Amino acid sequence: MMKKQLIMEKSLELFAKQGFDATSVQQITEHCGISKGAFYLSFKSKHELILALIDFFMMEIVSDIDRVVRGGEKEKLLFEFYQVIFGSFSKHSNYAKIFIKEQTHFINDDFITKMHHYNHLIETSILTMIERLYGEKVADIKYDLVYCIQGFMKTYSELFFFHNFPLDLETLCRSLEERTNLLAAYSTIPFITGDLVQLIRKPESDETSTDELVQLLDRHIDEMSDSIEKESLELLKEELSAPSLGRAVINGLLENIKHHPKCKWTEYRLRNYFQLS
Repeated sequence: MMKKQLIMEKSLELFAKQGFDATSVQQITEHCGISKGAFYLSFKSKHELILALIDFFMMEIVSDIDRVVRGGEKEKLLFEFYQVIFGSFSKHSNYAKIFIKEQTHFINDDFITKMHHYNHLIETSILTMIERLYGEKVADIKYDLVYCIQGFMKTYSELFFFHNFPLDLETLCRSLEERTNLLAAYSTIPFITGDLVQLIRKPESDETSTDELVQLLDRHIDEMSDSIEKESLELLKEELSAPSLGRAVINGLLENIKHHPKCKWTEYRLRNYFQLS
């Protein structure tokens, strides 16, 4: 067994018994039968070890999901997706309980960034699956479906993590397959748009170039019929190229577009670009 893998497996045993804070590097090395020097050749700190464990589990889950979503047969895709998800949760349930229980002890920017990254990868795979399964029929509600599926994943996994609920994987996956198909077939009122997804994902400090905004506005203008929103977008595009309007006028134009379902992200980016509160 590779030394790094040995350290990860043995440290998990200790973390399960004692928790993260109570487990020292000395205890880990004694449990592994290695020196401290050997530990620090593999990991700079216990914190780095914990992040490596998160990587190990999340990379396995993400890659399994991606394999099914991109290569699975369409007729079995949804069932196999849930099977991979809850099979992985069941397989790693003891370890997942440790991280859920102890995560408040090591949450920091590195951890948050890492989890955002993996959540984004899973969301992307789910969206790909939805587009493969339902195509244009769910164009308006596909992001809502992504969030519904993520809700299923979170809620049902907690039954196993916190309540020791017996796992009938076959029945669970069939049930969620049916429920997802019903949502796709009968949901008619979208709430989460593509622009809103970008607003959720994009950090507020992100800088946007003028050219990017012009391209974004051009796309919206081409897609819209004549309306006050379209006229406002055209005026905002002119302002990007040749500034001449006062802040109050720009703010009014942004107010005109902000409630349009396709312009929420655009309004957000323009407001930050023009430095309007």
